[in-house]
Amino acid sequence: MKKAQKGNDKAFLNIFQQYEEDIYRMAFLYVKNQEDALDVVQEVAYQSFKKIHTLKKPEYFKTWLMKITINCAINIIKKNMKVIQLIPEFEEFVGSDDEDIPLSLTLQNLIDTLQEDEKSVVLLRYYQNFTFKEISEVLEIPLGTAKSVLYRALDKLRKEFKEG
Repeated sequence: MKKAQKGNDKAFLNIFQQYEEDIYRMAFLYVKNQEDALDVVQEVAYQSFKKIHTLKKPEYFKTWLMKITINCAINIIKKNMKVIQLIPEFEEFVGSDDEDIPLSLTLQNLIDTLQEDEKSVVLLRYYQNFTFKEISEVLEIPLGTAKSVLYRALDKLRKEFKEG
């Protein structure tokens, strides 16, 4: 890690590649398509390499990367809101033989009903298995706030599920 922080690009690449799949999965949960998720991974690589010297605690490298991932994914979502989509909303699920399509659509639709802060906490907790402490660090919110946002989001999801 020290070599990477001093600008050694090979050392950085070796460390970054350990977390590349996690970054892609988190990005895909936000942007919902492969092309944008790959763009997020590329942007995270660039941003993290450029700012690696600002990382104070190397043991939080993954947490730091997830924060950058969330910010990049949200930026792409905002950029894409200005673009009119010509493809059907659920085209990415068509032809997938190995998953229950209605369940996937329902879960994705439910998660999409959440506000960005709620969505971030739920995804970090249940898709990345982050602790509340790690979530509070990534999102720069107090520990109690991370817990209350998660419980509020879960309550919303339960209500939405019952209505659906």
